[in-house]
Amino acid sequence: MSNQTRRSFLQKSSLLAAIAASGVLPRIAQAADATAPKLGIQLYSLRGYKIDEALKHAADLGFEQVEFYSGMLPLDSSDEVIAATKKKVADLGMSISGHGVNRFTKDAAANRKMFEFAKKLGVPCMSADPDLDSFDSLNDLVKEFDIRIAIHNHGPNHRYNKAADVLRVVEGRDERIGACADLGHYIRSGQNSTEVIRLLKGRLFGIHLKDFAEMKDQTKGVILGKGHLNVEAVFTELKEAGFPANGALSLEYEENEKNPIADIRECYTVARAAMKAVHG
Repeated sequence: MSNQTRRSFLQKSSLLAAIAASGVLPRIAQAADATAPKLGIQLYSLRGYKIDEALKHAADLGFEQVEFYSGMLPLDSSDEVIAATKKKVADLGMSISGHGVNRFTKDAAANRKMFEFAKKLGVPCMSADPDLDSFDSLNDLVKEFDIRIAIHNHGPNHRYNKAADVLRVVEGRDERIGACADLGHYIRSGQNSTEVIRLLKGRLFGIHLKDFAEMKDQTKGVILGKGHLNVEAVFTELKEAGFPANGALSLEYEENEKNPIADIRECYTVARAAMKAVHG
């Protein structure tokens, strides 16, 4: 090694050491997986609380984003209420991932009002239970507003029971019309979560992270991973499927309405560990 090469090597080594000491390298490494989704919560999980308390609980538990539902933020909320809600969420260090589950019909004017609400709220996605005659209207609205519609499944006997039922109605529609896969309800429908994610690849904009004890209609909600949900496999499949970084990834826990915090914290810990295993 020549003297000039040796000097260059030592200079670069010193520079790297200084960067490492400054803490820049860890931040670079963290930013490398910018496609990792944010872990949020569907606020229906905290329906036993008023909105301010529910948001405080969500932030204290460590969630990065929240998905609203009409019981906590009605679709006919005033501009002032919407603005105040956005500020509350931002002040707690969180963002809003979506709103739903909302029903859409053939009434194009009513559908438009919901999109106008979503635009004011600043969300990229609404989870939905659309009537079959609503899709022409929705196809036009997702193009105009550039807001995704994510069809939510509600388990056995629902019109969107299986992933195939969702794929059937979105075929030929705008690519912004897709799915919010409630993995718990798919368990109730006897469908494996990882299979669902693979089937819905490219049309998957939302996840309700939920677990049930048995693969049957009437069953009990359980802590993530204690039923039929392989949580780490779910995050592996989401990464493989290219789940969008701004997708509505929402933990949802429906049990113990009056005092769910300890259970939700346990679910959060399981989900975080799985995310770390997959995304680092």
